Formats: sequence, structure tokens, C-alpha cells
Amino acid sequence: MEVELSQLIFLDVDGTVCDYEGKVPASAVQAIRAARANGHLVYLCTGRSRAEIYQELWDIGVDGLIGGNGSYVEHREEVVAHQLISAEDSRGIVDWLTARGLPFFLESNNGLFASPDFEEGAATAIRVYAAGKGNQDAASFTVRKAFPEMIFDGELYRSDLNKISFVLHDYQDFLDAKQQFPHLKAGTWGGKGEHALFGDLALDGITKATAMQKLVEHLNKSQTDTVAFGDAAVDIPMFEYAARSVAMGNSGQGAKDAADWVTADVTEDGLYKGFARLELI
Repeated sequence: MEVELSQLIFLDVDGTVCDYEGKVPASAVQAIRAARANGHLVYLCTGRSRAEIYQELWDIGVDGLIGGNGSYVEHREEVVAHQLISAEDSRGIVDWLTARGLPFFLESNNGLFASPDFEEGAATAIRVYAAGKGNQDAASFTVRKAFPEMIFDGELYRSDLNKISFVLHDYQDFLDAKQQFPHLKAGTWGGKGEHALFGDLALDGITKATAMQKLVEHLNKSQTDTVAFGDAAVDIPMFEYAARSVAMGNSGQGAKDAADWVTADVTEDGLYKGFARLELI
């Protein structure tokens, strides 16, 4: 395929490239590699920070990464953009969550750093999250299994943070966080139906779509060259920006409504079928 006809393909990770147990279907690997062989560029576009992109994902072969829901943009190991929470805000958030008794973890390209109470304090939420996503081992799921490389004794006052996630004891914790840090973007995430199990705080004005635009401009490409695949509400800005958008069959209803069309479930070769329908492979 001629280079000028190449597409920029943006892929959410959890529920799109891999299932909710972290397993990547062989058909997804086949689709990504075939698309790149056809001259297309493929980018992971995820809420995960770079530290959570484990070697299995890099080994598929991709052209770069949008991480932290848009705070970090990388093309072939070149950092295109990286916007961080200030050290002052990071300290303020850590102190506020600690005083409120909300277990949290800090999301950085240098690692995931857990509060002292996170392993025990997030155990129930992690099991509920795993069950809601259909994990067969949800009853025995642990924080360490969910985050195999999490650091439990690291420095918590940091200046390298993309975002911060924390356990919600109830929805009021999210509302109070939003009020306490009005200049930041507050969100929630969780299990089936995107139930609010965790809250998060990140820089305002950053989405997967703003990061996609930065990459498109960096590569001197056009918005008309973009394709997006995802499964959650956080992917809706990505769908709205992309020229063509596809929701996975396991998506929440909001994502399905926002996408151009819906492919099969991630565990039913949904990514491969989507690539084939769009003639990317």
C-alpha cells in the first residue's frame, strides 16, 4: 500500500487490544501486524501510563503510545508531548487523599506508586472490578495480580505524574475531590457498566482526542487519516475526533452510541473483524 494512503490507527488497550484479564487474543496480534505490513501506523491510546505497557504489548509491534488518557504522546520512542501534574498539586492531592483515608496510586511513566494502605484498601474494589469485567478468577483477584509491577514503598511526593487514581468509599468522595481540585479533571472508572469504583484526577483539557491531534500534526498527517477502536466512555472523545470509529462488542452503551459502528467482543476476534471490515488488512 502506498505510504500516502496509510492510516493512523488508535487502539484503546483494556477491552480492545486485550481482554479484561489482560490476555491479548492471537487474532488481535495478527490484525495489528498485518495492518502495519500494509503501511498503516498503529498506536496504543490508553489510560495506562507507559509503566503499565508491559513487554507483551510492545512485542506485538506498534508505532507508539498515547498514555495517561492523553497526557503522554510517543512516536517510535520519540516523546512528542508530555504534560504532567505539578509537584504542588501532586503533594496536595496526596495529602488530601491521605487525610480522607482513601487508598490511592500515582500513575507515572516511571512506575505506579501505591499508598501504604492501597493493597488492603483496594482489595474489594479490585475484585468487584474484575467480576464486572467477566474475569473468571475475580473472587481471588488481588491488587498485585491487577498491577504486577506496582511499587508499594516508593516516594509519594512526586513531580512526574500523569494522573492519580483512588478508591471511592462512596460517590461523594468523587464529588468532593472534584470540588477540592476544581482546576483539575476529575473522573471515575470501574467495572461493568463503568460503575464508579475508583476516582481519578488529571490535568484539565487533556483527552485522548487532544493527544491524537498533537500526533497528527507532528506527523504532518490529516484528521481524515485517523481510525479509532475503543470500549469505554473515556474513548468517546477519541471516537469524535477520528474519521472512522469502532466500538468493541463489549463496550458500554455510551461508547457504542458514539462510534460509527460496533464490532464483535474483544474475546470473539472483534479487533480483527473490525480491521477487516475497514480494509486495513
